[in-house]
Amino acid sequence: MISAFLVWILTAITLDCQAQDTPNSRQARRMFDRTYQMVFGPQGSTLHYDVNIIGILKTNGTIWYKGKKSKFLESRHCSWNDGVKDYWVDLKKKTVTLYDADSPNKDKYMSKFTFNADDYNYYVTDGKKEGYIITLEAKKGVKGIKHLKAVIDKTTRAPISLKIKVLWFWTTVKISNFHSGNISDDIFKFPAEKYKDFTMIDERGK
Repeated sequence: MISAFLVWILTAITLDCQAQDTPNSRQARRMFDRTYQMVFGPQGSTLHYDVNIIGILKTNGTIWYKGKKSKFLESRHCSWNDGVKDYWVDLKKKTVTLYDADSPNKDKYMSKFTFNADDYNYYVTDGKKEGYIITLEAKKGVKGIKHLKAVIDKTTRAPISLKIKVLWFWTTVKISNFHSGNISDDIFKFPAEKYKDFTMIDERGK
């Protein structure tokens, strides 16, 4: 499921700031951490995304974050994660699959790849009109994501796009309508009444 892969990509980054080797790499890491906090900080955020996986698989939607909570809406799939339960809705099959919020079984990609921000070398370049380009290159022996390029706005530091290489394929994520702050907890409550006629599948504890 492309949606699950995107959610995993955007939330799998763990922050553990430490000194880098050069002034450029230290600056790049500070910029990366600041943008990360704008997206995943306690104030919450929302954004629209367009995903393209090697030109074959494409999707788009809107996602919300706040702490451990998240929600996304797409044309076929949507999800509400309130930090305890995660409801995955398949609008075509008319099913609601219930998971524990932190379950690794929600998508096959989650169990195959890991990402730790300290496993990468950072550098930043001026992309002129494109924005600042922060590049992460995997250190020797690191599995999973080998290369990540994040473009951020020069003025606001908001994310503009991500280009990610996992194994042999590239995933491009274009970001728009980004807003940080003033995200209500009510957004993450599953609207059970709306899907009362859907088949419920309980995968908790598995």
